[in-house]
Amino acid sequence: MSLYPSYDAVVVGSGPNGLAAAITLQQRGLQVLLLEAKGTIGGGMRTAELTLPGFHHDVCSAVHPMGVASPFLRSLPLQDFGLEYIHPEVLAAHPFDDGSAGALYQSLDTTAIYSGTDGKAYRTLFEPLVRNWPQIDTHILGPMLKIPANPFRLAAFGLKSLQSGKQIAARFQTRELRGLWAGIVAHSMIPLENLTSSAIAFVLTIAGHRRGWPIPKGGSQSIANALASYFQSLGGTIRTHTEVQMLDDLPDAKAVLFDVSAKQLLTICGNRLSSLYRWQLKRHKYGMGVFKIDWALSEPVPFRSEAARKAGTVHLGGTFEEVANGERQVWQGKHPTKPFVLFAQQSIFDDSRAPGGKHTGWAYCHVPNGSTKDMTQAIIDQVERFAPGFRDTILATHTFNTTEMETYNPNYIGGDINGGVVNIAQLFNRPALRFSPYRTSAKGIYICSASTPPGGGVHGMGGYYAAMQVLKDIF
Repeated sequence: MSLYPSYDAVVVGSGPNGLAAAITLQQRGLQVLLLEAKGTIGGGMRTAELTLPGFHHDVCSAVHPMGVASPFLRSLPLQDFGLEYIHPEVLAAHPFDDGSAGALYQSLDTTAIYSGTDGKAYRTLFEPLVRNWPQIDTHILGPMLKIPANPFRLAAFGLKSLQSGKQIAARFQTRELRGLWAGIVAHSMIPLENLTSSAIAFVLTIAGHRRGWPIPKGGSQSIANALASYFQSLGGTIRTHTEVQMLDDLPDAKAVLFDVSAKQLLTICGNRLSSLYRWQLKRHKYGMGVFKIDWALSEPVPFRSEAARKAGTVHLGGTFEEVANGERQVWQGKHPTKPFVLFAQQSIFDDSRAPGGKHTGWAYCHVPNGSTKDMTQAIIDQVERFAPGFRDTILATHTFNTTEMETYNPNYIGGDINGGVVNIAQLFNRPALRFSPYRTSAKGIYICSASTPPGGGVHGMGGYYAAMQVLKDIF
């Protein structure tokens, strides 16, 4: 006998997609229960004192271009529930050994000017995409197998984003812009010469020019808290410390939506799913993992580059060729001695992150899925390379290898924070080839995680579209 009252819908998992699904259904007048296994809601949007008291570190997501670009999240009055974004002057910097750097600004004009002789090529590539983005964003950030409202503008984006990062880089001549592009492409977590590796880079760059790459004041937990507070203001119910291991753990409901990975869905739902659907889920492939470091620092990171000192996000990896080589090695199961490092310095812009005069550092590099190799020294060496004296600023260090990342959040299979590799084979059929990627083979059971379109990131679009499918099918 269930210990719960009856609900119209139950959402399992309180990451951005689970919260988005719960909110969308509750907005339509349904009674929704949101379940979270951990003691705090948020999934990848958590902030904690990982190193020393008073130093607040983003456990996973840190910088949020997709948060402010998301059509769903933008539609919510989250500022009324305590969410405030801070916008660094430089969105992303890509420094080189001599102190020069490529730099991404919210202004397309400023970025083009900063790109020097590549400015015209940059403007030609991005100006129409940035201009047309509002007409195609809901399609790009949603299920691909649907009739587009603006097919020609969508095709213009698609023809570019299906290309490899290396193909797009051939348009640029300067070391600085090629390096900047390499760092953004590397967010795809697939080799830079692979088809579709530029897709995520285009989305992130366009999002930056439209609305920036901001950080939430107080930490990424602020986004989760605002979403949860808004959901509860609508009458929704949240229960933490509630792990779901099988369907029998759930109360009666007409629909259940899982913000879990394809692998977890198999474990929880088991034989309720058709043999064909189970076969497809088992074939869902996971990509590179991450090795993550958080630092308590005595002072700001002493980057040689002025642009890097002003940037919320700093990509560390040298030339396009060096970044591409490192990412290719990881794809082949190796650990590069000079890994590409994604670095964020939130406390430069948000003094609530650390005690007075002190700072935080946030970084990760890609590693083979499931790797337990300690990459601490390799990452520190890369930061030191572009910021001499960095080692001397470290007060305390906290690390996550891929196994620890998965323990922290079971959605991160083998340390894959994207819910599955975003290659051309899984761009359209995450996690299975179906007309609706959110509807499983079992009636009333849906999946709404990063394993569904549009993939990883704090945007909530997978949860929104899954909830809309529930409303269409059942309510």
